[in-house]
Amino acid sequence: MKNLLLLSLLLTFSLSNAQKITLLDSISKEPVSFATISFGNGKGTFADGDGIFTLSRKRYPDVDSLTVSSIGYEDLLVATADVTDKLFMNPSKAQMDAIIVLARLEGKFKEEEIDAEVHDNYFDCWLPTVESEIAIKFERQDNRQTSLKTILIPVVLEESQASKKGKLQAFSTMFRVQFYNVNADGSPTKQSNYPSQTFVMTQKTDEIHELDVEELGVQIPENGIFVAIQVLGYTYPDGRLIDAKKYREIDTRRGVVKVSTTYRPLLPFTDEIDGKKTWVRRIFFNNKSWQLFDLTYNPNSKLVRSGHDNYGMGAILKVYEPRD
Repeated sequence: MKNLLLLSLLLTFSLSNAQKITLLDSISKEPVSFATISFGNGKGTFADGDGIFTLSRKRYPDVDSLTVSSIGYEDLLVATADVTDKLFMNPSKAQMDAIIVLARLEGKFKEEEIDAEVHDNYFDCWLPTVESEIAIKFERQDNRQTSLKTILIPVVLEESQASKKGKLQAFSTMFRVQFYNVNADGSPTKQSNYPSQTFVMTQKTDEIHELDVEELGVQIPENGIFVAIQVLGYTYPDGRLIDAKKYREIDTRRGVVKVSTTYRPLLPFTDEIDGKKTWVRRIFFNNKSWQLFDLTYNPNSKLVRSGHDNYGMGAILKVYEPRD
């Protein structure tokens, strides 16, 4: 963990003159955790669990406005010149008007597992960045009432990062899992009413990370539900998000190119799944539109061209017996 501690000290020093901003619910005055902050030019960041993010004009000198979004709230557009230490977000009218009653499923059930697909080939992996989100659809089993108990998340730990002592370099990365309804064309549509959940993976994570979501009470609708994962960034040893720059600037003959920072662990894509079943989107680009992961998304993708065009997320489901 020495590397993380050193990084923490360097970031504390470099951000000492940056503006820390807290996002609050305009009614309850409670923090809005893990909101998305888009700078409108293909860059962005996230608030932490306390609703805090850092705006560094030195780090992002070309930013003149920012848009803050979070499920259940109206988008907030603010000019950087008008940014104060506290920003208030208004709950969306649809969220305030909605009265949702989701009764827990009861009765006899059996557990069924959808196997996660994992491998150890670094070159057949997705490199997670904060701008990307990956969604996989899960359906009811045998047309019976079905709920999600555990999400099985396959990962790859890079052998190239192993030290001379045979130990992987330490890291601690926060991800978020979110749930989306299914559109008429089979794509993810608006976020469901189930809450999101954050979790942390480290160099000690198993090759299939088991994320318990039973307490969320996620019931799979008749047309299915999408489970999506998204990286939020590296964390301090105590689990707080590190507010680091999410992009690297590389000098090329054509000028400075901004390249998204990638995070460990890697996500193995597989050629063992028939059809195109993985959807992706870039949070700060293309109006957050979902796209099927195929050559229309990226005609130069080595993953797609090699047939590794699906992320093999699995799940443990609770399938209920029909009632008499």
